[in-house]
Amino acid sequence: MAAMPNTHHEPELSTVWLRVFLEVARHGSFTVAAKSLGWTQSAVSRQIAALEGALGGGPLFDRLPRGVRMTEAGRVLVPHAEAVLEALHGAVRELAALREVAGGRLRFGAFATADAALVPHALAAFRARHPRVRLSREEGLTPGLLDRLAAGHLDLAVVSTTGRAPLESYELHHLLDESLYVAVPADHPLAGREGPVRLAQLADADWISGSSRPEGTLLDAALRQGFRPRVTHVVGEWTAKQGYVAAGLGVTLVPALAAESVRPDIALLPVLDEGAPARAVYAATARGQAPTPAVEAFVGALREAVARIPG
Repeated sequence: MAAMPNTHHEPELSTVWLRVFLEVARHGSFTVAAKSLGWTQSAVSRQIAALEGALGGGPLFDRLPRGVRMTEAGRVLVPHAEAVLEALHGAVRELAALREVAGGRLRFGAFATADAALVPHALAAFRARHPRVRLSREEGLTPGLLDRLAAGHLDLAVVSTTGRAPLESYELHHLLDESLYVAVPADHPLAGREGPVRLAQLADADWISGSSRPEGTLLDAALRQGFRPRVTHVVGEWTAKQGYVAAGLGVTLVPALAAESVRPDIALLPVLDEGAPARAVYAATARGQAPTPAVEAFVGALREAVARIPG
């Protein structure tokens, strides 16, 4: 047996009708409700008639010589009308909080070196100004963070040009062009040198790096200066790299973002800038998607934090 078609249609109701209905219900009078709303009594009557018509034509109020009295249909409608208007008021409050960065959420990610100083400084300032924004943070490599951003799992990602990730598909908010340092043991012959060094001066050194191949890493800078560094120890974590350097097992490159956390028994030598920056750092957002006020505020905090980065 074929199913009967559904001929029931939800009525199209105006929130103005519901507001007027609740005013009349509250005061028990078209006249008093009209004064409360700043309307005429005939305008209130028209709104109630329109609401009754949309709901099937039955009366919501019995018209009495003095005032009105709710019908059973009116009493049934009251809590529903209150719920609709309260939901709309709640939406308005939440949207206002988003505009004022007084609520909502911010989901962001950053690569590990940015977490050493840049992100903590920015995060502390942001939380002090906007304590009611719900924050969630991820750490990862730039390509993975960009994938999370594209999939809608992040609102913002702090990324770098290291690793040759395809950045052109995103909106990029430039934060800094990062300078480089060479970390050497404290007793290294160059440790007391004044001024920057060329990486080629360390062409014969043993290098400590996060990868055995310099391509796509900070050691790309050495390739641009005409030599291929000899990577003798592959070490991924920054504090571990510093331990290897302090033990005299080699030298390593340290980006400006990590320079603030270098241990005292190694020396940092600024690398001479030969034209192109070692890497650029950006706050990336999804292209074609308007950033929320919270995202804009966090980008501003990141830019303020850049001023605290050495070099």
